[in-house]
Amino acid sequence: MITKQLYLEYLICAIGNYTGTNLADHIDDVSHDTITDYLRSEGLKARGLWELGNPLIENTSEAFLIVDDSVQDKRYTRFIELVKLQYSGAEHGLVRGIGMVNLVHSAGAGKDCYPIDYQIYAPDQDGKTKNEHFAEMLRNAISDKGIRAKRILFDTWYESANNLKLVHRLGLIFFTTLKENRMVSLNKKEGYYPS
Repeated sequence: MITKQLYLEYLICAIGNYTGTNLADHIDDVSHDTITDYLRSEGLKARGLWELGNPLIENTSEAFLIVDDSVQDKRYTRFIELVKLQYSGAEHGLVRGIGMVNLVHSAGAGKDCYPIDYQIYAPDQDGKTKNEHFAEMLRNAISDKGIRAKRILFDTWYESANNLKLVHRLGLIFFTTLKENRMVSLNKKEGYYPS
């Protein structure tokens, strides 16, 4: 029997392989088709992931947030609505897949990384960019979820001027790599200089 709790625990614990077939291999008397049918009917949302992860996080100002995107490789399917050709860092090239923008919380202790939010990257359906997903999830983490982390880590993809201004307005410290054409300022008196 597949339940929401069981499926979300699988997503949190699975490493590398998040397929229905892999889940079926780890549960007695459950077939891949049962899992597929469940996912079609259940309509799981990011809220369920937060409800499961919330009691596990160490919500302190010393914790940090991580924003990263991933592509769920679906190169062998042609009939899933959200599958599109997009860049995968894991493959270092274009693959057919479903893009996700993920928000992870960590207190920095070993393998203490818990996903607390995600959004599907589907610009043809919702018109949102990855940067808009970033901003929305960050605002929700601070205002709705009450996350107290004061540091956020993300890669170059998310270092747009709007995102950096949002991080600053929220009183967070960011860690990222900047494109070489960026100008930075540590204070108003010194002005801007190349990164």
